Amino acid sequence: MTGKDAKPTIIRQRAVSGFSLLALMGIFLFGSAHSHSQNSLAAALQQQSEFLPVREAYRLDGAITPQGELRLYWQITQGYYLYQHAFRIRSEAPALSQPLSVAFPPAIEKTDEFFGEVSVYYDEADLTVALPDNAQQLTLAVTYQGCADAGLCYPPETEYLAVDVSASSVSPTERSAAPLITTAVPPAATADAADMTLMLAIGLAFLGGVILNAMPCVFPILSLKVLSFATGDPSEHRRHGLAYLAGVVCSFLLIAGLLISLQSAGRWVGWGFQLQSTGFVMGLAYLFALMGLSLSGLVLLGNRWMNLGAGLASAPGTRGSFFTGVLAVVVASPCTAPFMGSALGFALTQPPVTALMIFAALGVGMAAPMVAISSSAAARSWLPKPGAWMDTLKQVMAFPLYLTAVWLLWVAGKQSGVDTMAAGAAGLVLLALGLTLLRGGTTAKAVGVAALVGAVLLGGVRGTAQTASDTSLRPGVVNWSPESLESLRASGTPVFVDVTADWCITCLANEQAVLFTDEMELAFADAGVTYMVADWTHYDAAIGEFVRQHGRNGIPLYVLYAGDLQTQPVILPQLLTRSIMMDALASVRR
Repeated sequence: MTGKDAKPTIIRQRAVSGFSLLALMGIFLFGSAHSHSQNSLAAALQQQSEFLPVREAYRLDGAITPQGELRLYWQITQGYYLYQHAFRIRSEAPALSQPLSVAFPPAIEKTDEFFGEVSVYYDEADLTVALPDNAQQLTLAVTYQGCADAGLCYPPETEYLAVDVSASSVSPTERSAAPLITTAVPPAATADAADMTLMLAIGLAFLGGVILNAMPCVFPILSLKVLSFATGDPSEHRRHGLAYLAGVVCSFLLIAGLLISLQSAGRWVGWGFQLQSTGFVMGLAYLFALMGLSLSGLVLLGNRWMNLGAGLASAPGTRGSFFTGVLAVVVASPCTAPFMGSALGFALTQPPVTALMIFAALGVGMAAPMVAISSSAAARSWLPKPGAWMDTLKQVMAFPLYLTAVWLLWVAGKQSGVDTMAAGAAGLVLLALGLTLLRGGTTAKAVGVAALVGAVLLGGVRGTAQTASDTSLRPGVVNWSPESLESLRASGTPVFVDVTADWCITCLANEQAVLFTDEMELAFADAGVTYMVADWTHYDAAIGEFVRQHGRNGIPLYVLYAGDLQTQPVILPQLLTRSIMMDALASVRR
């Protein structure tokens, strides 16, 4: 195999690795779920010292041509190459009303393991950028990404250039202190970020955390724990409430630390990023199924089973309440509550200490109702008294958990193919069989252990994921890309951008209740608005950058652009209603 035909291995920081510290996902985060990529990762790390630093592998130089254009030239070390589709050239200061036009030289066609059919450059890449006629001084952000034939792909790299057209000079510079504003960024979004104070962000995070308790991914987990406070020692209840608070806050701080670390390493990720990993999704499906089996009485996890967190951690007393808080945060990851987006978007633009304070406020808000009930005799007096009805309630509450497991299998299938979904479903059957047989005699236990091993192995099966060309969109809906968005806006077409993902429960609820109704489809057509979908089910650096530019840290994100380039785009709320959408569309009707 020649150097140019070799397939690279992308070294990525796996979001699931941080969550493995919570000891909730077990083998699914580290084992068979990503066996191929993890083996490749280990091999690549062993070779890492053999590879050049990214800016030595790709040496960028710039110059102003006699025609007044900007020439960007990369000298590429032998055995390395650059992706044509990964080039991004944008103006940081000043903001430009039109995107910069880039002329690419002929490239080599290559079949890539991760990006499919791509165009790449070996030896050199020589790009020409058309500058605005009235431009004199610009600060440009130049992003590129490349790989080595020997088995390493670098994350996207960004260099900043100070361009002085009048002096015909191009020189490296530090990132501009001005906020990043491109034609895709609404000025209103940057103004909101500038106007937000730390106390306001903490308040919004607290409110968002409180609302998280009502989300369908969290409520079934906590309802039974709350009912357990109806009787017993009040001081014991208070201790359990404080332990639950500690579990929630510690989990959010861990997430914040992981987010900050990944973003410092150049990988923009947002709330719910771990669900972009099929292994984490499959692990959650198994976890929800396990909790459902326990509530149904088919699986017994010990005499200390008072709630899902205690059983999960096999821990007595307040330790179980601590892990109930950990579990609540894990299952809340597919949900984004109102107020969360603005607060977390602001948090990750701040120093680490400030960001951690805002995430801690989110955790305190999520834990506040539980702590209040555990501490207040008046609140506990309103709770129904225990009785036989609670056993019926437990069995009923198992079915939302089963449905959640089915939904997570569907997400895994969308990410990695129908074979993954089928293998996961079979794995859940073996999981139930194995846990049931473990209660039997020696032979039954041996068969049960074998069934559990089979469940784990099936959880690691991966099929063939759908490509973008295989994905069918609704009539009138187009796929998002920076180029398509800019082209539509330049032609005067209003555009509605829906940043969504199959694992985002709030996104799916908005789509089914509001966005994908026949009435709304007609409203978009009458207003002449193009519906554009940015699917973040898998990690996509360009979508992550789009989310970041709009002052958000998670999805859903809804941005409505008017046909006039001079009109500020509007960021809509994360929970949509018919009236909100109708009013927004009326404002841009042509």
